[in-house]
Amino acid sequence: MKFPASNDIVRREAYYGGSFDPVHKGHLAIATTLLQQFELDEFVFIPAFHAPHKLRLLPTSAYDRYAMLCLMTEQEPRLRVSKMEIEMPERPFSVETLTRLNLERPKSEIFFVMGADSWMDIKTWREWETVLTISNHIVVTRPGYEIGFSHVTDAVRDRIVDLRRPGAGSSERSAQERAIYITDSINIDVSATEIRTKIRSGDLTWRDDVTDEVANYIEKYQIYR
Repeated sequence: MKFPASNDIVRREAYYGGSFDPVHKGHLAIATTLLQQFELDEFVFIPAFHAPHKLRLLPTSAYDRYAMLCLMTEQEPRLRVSKMEIEMPERPFSVETLTRLNLERPKSEIFFVMGADSWMDIKTWREWETVLTISNHIVVTRPGYEIGFSHVTDAVRDRIVDLRRPGAGSSERSAQERAIYITDSINIDVSATEIRTKIRSGDLTWRDDVTDEVANYIEKYQIYR
């Protein structure tokens, strides 16, 4: 699939924010698949210091989560991990992160990646309509999870490109128009919550859901015990 690009655009970059507590093979599958599907130059994970919408939950140390991401991505040069949120003195919202990326990467076409559950909860995000207009978005569906579009405005729905439909793609947008892409190309369903639960219960099958490097790190430093 070919995507149009402005003559001023020199790089295509995707940014994927989240807790990654822990990062697992599902996250890796999203990154490697989208690199190819969207012809990206780079895919960047942005671990949150503490997700603003999960304030009542205490996450694992941001630096442990950052280290695990680095271990998982070190063999793939187009995968990168950013410290831009964990080094912020306050908890940034997505609208602030995307605004900063646009300022710092003026020659890049930015794609912001989110899961199906985030898409369905998008109206709870701070300045959600602004979030959906200041970059391209890629919504990654997961097996057995139905998503809808009635919760967003007509203006937002007009920019949706549903790649699950045959023939959807570049003909539905211009080079300058920011779009919201819906893709089901990643058919893997792994839960970080389930991984943590398995570790605490002594179920060793959790190792199947993460890379060896991440598993060794979790065991060495007794994370989630």
